[in-house]
Amino acid sequence: MVVCARARSVYGCPVASDARAGRSDEPRNVERIRQAALQSFARSGTDATTMRGVAAAAGVSLGLVQHHFATKAGLIAAVDEFVLELVVSAMARPLPEPPVDSVAEIGGRVTGILAEYPDVADYLSRAMVDGSQVGVRLFDALIDVGTARWQQRIDRGEVRPDVDITWAVINAILLAMGAISLRYHVDRHLPAPLTDPVQLERWQRSVDTLLRDGLFVPRAQRAHGSGSPE
Repeated sequence: MVVCARARSVYGCPVASDARAGRSDEPRNVERIRQAALQSFARSGTDATTMRGVAAAAGVSLGLVQHHFATKAGLIAAVDEFVLELVVSAMARPLPEPPVDSVAEIGGRVTGILAEYPDVADYLSRAMVDGSQVGVRLFDALIDVGTARWQQRIDRGEVRPDVDITWAVINAILLAMGAISLRYHVDRHLPAPLTDPVQLERWQRSVDTLLRDGLFVPRAQRAHGSGSPE
């Protein structure tokens, strides 16, 4: 300490300031490492991802990755918590009061996540089908927030009495996660990738219509020979 004080008085002592600078960089380093891990997990899976590969992708040393996350299990846990918090917090927000269209509101949240965080969407699609614990936790969380959302719609008088609420909740998840999981094949049949803003808007409009209005002319209307409402 005496040496450092003397050095500071004559030459300046960079050690303390460097340490402070290092600490100020820590949140940014953690975010870079976590993002690199998320991208690798989404692309290749957790088994095929190495700590060394994550370090290289993040542009940091392996030692820094180990300093912040200790092990690959710690890195996976950090990514899982980030993804869960991001998705569940977005989907769990209460519905705005009428006259806001609740179907369009939720559709906008889904497409917003896909547009802003495509790596998160890819990671979730993999997690949902590979039996990982985060997939289980996420699906159950989406069931819970979806059930609460449909109950809110029931309380507002928006839902027909014959609707099977359990399947209404599940079908909404399947519509979103199915398109995300099959994005490679979906993209082959679109003029631009699903993540393109125009295609996201088109997808949301289609799903909103399906959920809100259905796709078929009511049977009573067909029986009277009219293919479209007057």
